[in-house]
Amino acid sequence: MEADLRLLLDAAIGAGEIAARFFKADAQIWDKGGGQGPVTEADLQVNAHLEQVLCAARPDYGWMSEESAPLTDLARLDKNITFIVDPIDGTRAFIEGQPGFAHAMAVVQHGEPVAAVVYLPMLDLTYAAGLGLGATLNGVPIRASSVKEPDEAQVLVARPALEAQHWPGGMPLLKRHFRPSLAWRLALIGEGRFDAMLTIRDAWDWDIAAAALIASEAGAIVTDRLGAPLRFNRENARNRGVLAAGAPLHGRLLQGLTGTAMTTSPDIRSTGEV
Repeated sequence: MEADLRLLLDAAIGAGEIAARFFKADAQIWDKGGGQGPVTEADLQVNAHLEQVLCAARPDYGWMSEESAPLTDLARLDKNITFIVDPIDGTRAFIEGQPGFAHAMAVVQHGEPVAAVVYLPMLDLTYAAGLGLGATLNGVPIRASSVKEPDEAQVLVARPALEAQHWPGGMPLLKRHFRPSLAWRLALIGEGRFDAMLTIRDAWDWDIAAAALIASEAGAIVTDRLGAPLRFNRENARNRGVLAAGAPLHGRLLQGLTGTAMTTSPDIRSTGEV
């Protein structure tokens, strides 16, 4: 596990160097179609680098990446251990010249992340974790927030997730924030800079596998939006959204999402990007 974590850290440096060459440099852009969004030549070159470096070092591991073979290729399911990678998480931010994009890499064994790195090269932020080893930011241990009450919480969440139909148990008080990379949002919960994060939409494995381990190793509870454990490298490589927070706050937010009693009225105080 520690050797795999060192491998991910080394590979991330090379990925960041490639991304930096294309950042604010008019990288070529394509639309992937089918509502999948854009991809750039930077995404593809970072993906090629990571696949070459990681698979050469661990030829017995499976491979899953947003920018590689289609998910209908299920050879990865025959592997006990699989790399799950998002070459650039936050491609739209990258295209717009925003620095909040990330390289997200996880080693997943029997559906559970065991080593993970989320690297933001333009912000010089390296989040890392190993199962049972804790989580770090730039080599320094990090810990999730201990805030308990929703009305005291700084929550990373997109505005559509705050529509009333998603909160059958009542919408809690919270202060809303946003960051463009889903992996970064989860890692920020591990860092303790924010108290919770929520995404209602189904989340692809490559967006959340790495940061889910970082947040949980830092002490956060990380589940899908209905409170079930996250599982990775299945035929359908998605989970039903993500909810991450310290234990008491996670429970209170989950009450609102699942329809158990929570009667606070909506009072969403929004900061950050839409």
